[in-house]
Amino acid sequence: MDDHRKSHKLSGKTLAPGMGRGKVFIYGDVLTRLDEFYAIEQEQIDEESQRFERAVESVSDDLASLSGRVRREIDKHLSEVFQAHIAIVQDIYLQNEVYKEIREELVSAGLAVSSVFRRWEMRFRSMEANVAVQKGDDISDLSRRLISTLAGVRGHALENIPLGSVLVATRLLPSDTVYLARRNTSAAILEAAGQGSHAALFAHEIGLPCVSGINDVVELLAPGDEVLVDADAAEVIVNPEPLQKTNFKARQQQQEQASQKARRQAREPAVTRNGQTINVLANVGSPEDTLEAMRNGAEGIGLYRIERVYLGRQEPPDCEELMDEMYDTLVPARGLPVYVRLLDIGADKPLPFLESFREINPSLGRRGVRFLLEYPDILLTQLKTLLNLCGDFDLHVIVPMVTLPDDLRQVRKALTNAAARNQITCMPKLGAMIETPAAVMMAAEIAQYADFMSFGTNDLTQYTFAVDRENAAVDAYYKDSQAIIFKQLRTVHEAVPEMPLSICGELASREAYVPNILACGITKLSVAPPSIPTIKQAIRQTAVV
Repeated sequence: MDDHRKSHKLSGKTLAPGMGRGKVFIYGDVLTRLDEFYAIEQEQIDEESQRFERAVESVSDDLASLSGRVRREIDKHLSEVFQAHIAIVQDIYLQNEVYKEIREELVSAGLAVSSVFRRWEMRFRSMEANVAVQKGDDISDLSRRLISTLAGVRGHALENIPLGSVLVATRLLPSDTVYLARRNTSAAILEAAGQGSHAALFAHEIGLPCVSGINDVVELLAPGDEVLVDADAAEVIVNPEPLQKTNFKARQQQQEQASQKARRQAREPAVTRNGQTINVLANVGSPEDTLEAMRNGAEGIGLYRIERVYLGRQEPPDCEELMDEMYDTLVPARGLPVYVRLLDIGADKPLPFLESFREINPSLGRRGVRFLLEYPDILLTQLKTLLNLCGDFDLHVIVPMVTLPDDLRQVRKALTNAAARNQITCMPKLGAMIETPAAVMMAAEIAQYADFMSFGTNDLTQYTFAVDRENAAVDAYYKDSQAIIFKQLRTVHEAVPEMPLSICGELASREAYVPNILACGITKLSVAPPSIPTIKQAIRQTAVV
């Protein structure tokens, strides 16, 4: 038997959870199969320039259509990725560089696009910030689109992927993932993709089990190989033995049965074995998220991230735009408690309309409340909008990245002043997001200005272990379930025993750690909508010590 066909196991990292099986479909880059790169004569310059101009128009039209399809089929905020792509491909400086390449180097439009876009891509990839790396992906995606269009290639290679296949690729670009959503791929295995990548975002949105971080995966697997993908365990079994297939199928069935049972009981309260009621709320970012959360039995919105309203825009939203967006997202949860986090920008989430807002080490710079206090107009727009919503909702406002007591004091003062100026008497409760060891140690002082506190364990872990959670090279240090994290939760509870405490980080979505979390005095958990039923079940099986 060929060694390649023998059963073996590959290990990587979980990009999106779930289990899937199927035949391998290798996705290669179309650029390696095109013969669009050639030299030209002086008299062909105008012709090649016009070909490039027509390609830009065609790609812009395709992107507009793709954006509309994503808005209808997946999520309206994700469609903004492709609106941003239109802005890039129509950038006059980028286009002029291509025209110059054609004119001075006497090369075809395809070769000019390849050269120029490659230079731009490398500039972004040489930067340390995660957002710059993602911008490099965008440039690569657009280069491929333009060259394909110049070569007369219409359609996408993934349009013909057989149903139920397991996609194997070096990486996925934004336009790739749209076709996965439409073709019902069972799973994906990637060489390169991080938790903040476009691939991760789309994989989560469409519920595609995905394992990444497997070096040379395209060479390790062959078309037609049968694979079992356990993204929860970040493992791939290649050409499984009959017993492995039987066990995998049994685990899938068990998982589905447990999920069905949890969904049937999802609308019931989550009461521990010793009688303590724990509220399970939802992390949301759009109206679609909130509707799913309500269907899954959420007892409120524990974290509404408003960043999507700001990202991808060329100017910040005004009060009316923000009000419309917030109202649409929160209205399915009317009558239940809702926690809205103020704009948590910085680090890997820059704003297009603040191009000057760049820092050498953004994770340690003007993040969260630090940014808001530096840009008081942006803060005031949010506070005025929230005050106007207060009469319609049981509203709580979370201040991100509180490190010092004065951070929260200044926001409370701004909120009080805004209410007074606008003659609003309904005041939302104000709380601090605890995301740094400093905030943990100063919880009692911060509590002077807080009505509640919420732990963001993703960042708390990052700052506790001094590790960039976007950097795959130091993943071994990012351990959000280490004892030191739970110790910090207990430290806050002991410092402010009467303070309502919640947790909205990724840790809250893991069933195995529910007993540890509840033992720290946490009374509210906020998780992704699909996780609500299973977390409620885990609570019911726990006795709080």
